[in-house]
Amino acid sequence: MSIDHWGTSPGDLVSSALAAIETSLEELLAMDPTYWRTSQKKDYLAKVEKLQAQQAALTLRVLAVSGDIAAETGDKDASSWMRAELLVDKGAARSQIKLAAGVARYELVSAGLAAGVVSEAKARVITKALDKVEADPLATREHLVLAEKLLVDYATQFTAKELRIVGKRILVEVDPARFEEAEAKALLAEEERAQQKTALRVWDNGDGTVGFEGVLPVSIGMRFKKQVEAWAQPRKQQLVEKGAPLPPWERLMGQGFARLIETVDPNALPRHGGDATVVNVVISLEELRKDLGTATLGFDETNGTTITAAEARRMACNATIIPWVLGGDSEVLDMGRGSRVFVPIQRKALRLQQKCCQAEGCDMPPEWCDAHHFKPWAAGGRTDLKDGVLLCPHHHRLAHNPAYVHERLPDGTVRFTRRP
Repeated sequence: MSIDHWGTSPGDLVSSALAAIETSLEELLAMDPTYWRTSQKKDYLAKVEKLQAQQAALTLRVLAVSGDIAAETGDKDASSWMRAELLVDKGAARSQIKLAAGVARYELVSAGLAAGVVSEAKARVITKALDKVEADPLATREHLVLAEKLLVDYATQFTAKELRIVGKRILVEVDPARFEEAEAKALLAEEERAQQKTALRVWDNGDGTVGFEGVLPVSIGMRFKKQVEAWAQPRKQQLVEKGAPLPPWERLMGQGFARLIETVDPNALPRHGGDATVVNVVISLEELRKDLGTATLGFDETNGTTITAAEARRMACNATIIPWVLGGDSEVLDMGRGSRVFVPIQRKALRLQQKCCQAEGCDMPPEWCDAHHFKPWAAGGRTDLKDGVLLCPHHHRLAHNPAYVHERLPDGTVRFTRRP
């Protein structure tokens, strides 16, 4: 005689619950939202957002214990069955299964999904951030617990994109004293790697168009984006005013980029290091003075991009930036000084005086050099010829790299030495 340890077959309970969901959806699909009241539409969208998170929670729970499905298909996980029966791409299926395993490890994330306050997209962001915390050799179990609590709380305040930015810095929030310097070092290493990854490829498509693709460091890439948007937005506004249909934003950006190229002053080429699009850089006085400080491109950390203080100081040499230096309680101490950037006539004078990059042993021609403040602008350096020195991009980065010190020799050249 067989004994049913569940009292009733669990399969019957699952089937009846799914049938109830199907019936409710059929009833809603039979309605025409055109005739719904505004309050009903808002109520529907709000409740469905919560229901989708709860549905994801249940799906992930099922996938976390789908080993028996894998055993049936002979695969290492249930992705083969999902590909064959549900027509889900295997990569997407495995991503779901991986997320299921991750969520199962984090109780608060799992509970947030089940309560409908953490969406699947946010759960993916949080688990990735927590996995990174767990892998950090300086982080303890207590740091991991606090990070999970903070991120789940932030999930009720931020979008998934904003949460991803917060997740990158979560250890700094959990334990600033321990992780601020480590974050700054990691950012510096990331910026150095970005220089090695920088690339541009241009090719003729043979159909009247030219294709290109590339990778830029974030500080340059954001300035590039701002410049292109500066030309794309007026074009969009003209079309709006005429009542014409708007093309895809990507096309407007492409047209903006083309216009940007057309408006480059030929007389300024190939002068390197000219004025760039204005960028706001927010940094505290304390961070500005640190070798391994951090700054924000933009006005807030949530939507801005974090860079090292060294990169901010380098940008101050040859980009038209507006630096906002903050004291305690975000008090504005300085909104920038005039003539941060060497003007064209000063650059011409520097070229007359200095025939190449002034780094010891470097012969990079002056048209490829930046005008660098020997005494950093951030430390009160003046934009005048006595304090100006031409450095190629490589040596200019070294001049702002806290791992190196530099000195001016009697003959005017600059010697770089790595710190012990």
